[in-house]
Amino acid sequence: MRWSNLGGDGADDGPGALFGTDVVTRTLDTPEFRGITFHEVRARTIVNRVPGASRMPFEWTVNPYRGCTHACVYCFARKTHGYLDLDTGLGFDTQIVVKVNAPEALRRELAAPRWRGEHIAMGTNVDCYQRAEGRYRLMPGIIDALRERANPFSVLTKGTLILRDLELLREAAAVTDVGVSMSVGFLDEELWRTVEPGTPSPARRLDAVRTLTGHGIPCGVLMAPVIPFLGDSPEQLRATVRAVAASGATSVTPLVLHLRPGAREWFTAWLARHHPHLVRRYETMYADGAYAPKWYQRRITRQVHEYAAEFGIGPTGPGNHRRIPTPPPPPAPASPQATQLTLL
Repeated sequence: MRWSNLGGDGADDGPGALFGTDVVTRTLDTPEFRGITFHEVRARTIVNRVPGASRMPFEWTVNPYRGCTHACVYCFARKTHGYLDLDTGLGFDTQIVVKVNAPEALRRELAAPRWRGEHIAMGTNVDCYQRAEGRYRLMPGIIDALRERANPFSVLTKGTLILRDLELLREAAAVTDVGVSMSVGFLDEELWRTVEPGTPSPARRLDAVRTLTGHGIPCGVLMAPVIPFLGDSPEQLRATVRAVAASGATSVTPLVLHLRPGAREWFTAWLARHHPHLVRRYETMYADGAYAPKWYQRRITRQVHEYAAEFGIGPTGPGNHRRIPTPPPPPAPASPQATQLTLL
C-alpha cells in the first residue's frame, strides 16, 4: 500500500506526497462498521487544486476521506483507490482512508499568506458525510476553520448527517457564502437499495433538504445520477422533480450517469447481475467514452427544466462570497463599462 511519494488523486488532489508514513489501521467489528477498515493518516496538505482539464466548476477542494461507505456502484472516484494499491470495487466501499488531521491542516493552509480566500468545494470526490464521519467528526472542525476565515465554501452530499452540523453551517453563513446541495437522482426505492446501498433513502435526503431550508440554509438538489433505462422515464423524472420542489429546494440540476474507468467496470458487473438485459444497451450508449451521448444529455436536461418550471423551482443566483469588512480598493481610472460573468 503506497502512502508516501504519492502523486495526485485524479480529479481533486494536488501533486506531491499526500501522506506521511505514520499510518494507523483499524478494522472494526461493531454493527455500524462491520467489515470496514479505517486507515488513519496525517495529510501533508488538505486544500487541493483541481486540474485545469477537469470539467469541475470550481478550483479548490477539501476531501477528508478516501473511499466511501455509501458504496454507490457508479461512483467516479473509485479509480482513486488504485493510487494506493487498494481495490477499486469492494475495497473502495470498505477500506476508508481518514485524514485525521484535516481540520488542523486546513487552518494552517488558510492562514498561509499565499491563500487568497477562494471558494472551496467539499463532497466532490467522496462524501464528507458518509458513515465514517459519524465516528471521526472531522467536518465540525473543517467548517469552523472556514468560518473563522470567512472563507466561502460549498458541500455536496447524500448524507443526512449534515444536519448534525446545522448550527455550524448557520454561523458560517452569517459571515461568508455557504452553498449546500443534496444529491438525489431518483425516488425508486428498489433501485436505491441496490445502486446506493450505503446511503440514506431518497426520502430521508429530501427531508434533510426541508430541514436545512427551514433553518435558513438554502439547499439545492443535484439530480444525479439520472440512470439510463432505469430512472429516466418521463414519469420518473417528473415525480422526482415534484418531490424536490416539495422539499423546498432552491434549485434542481440534472446530471446523467457517467462511467469513468474504475467505476465503469464495477457498474457493468452490477448491471450484469441485476439487469443483464441492459448490458448491451449500455455498451452502445457509452461506446464513445465515459459520457452518454450529447443528444441524450440534452433531452434529460430539457425534460427536467420543463418539470422544474411546472413546479416552480429554478436555479439560484450567485451571492457575495464574503461578508466581513475589507478595506475599499483604491479608485480605478475611468474605463469603458464591461460585463463580468461569475460562476459560484
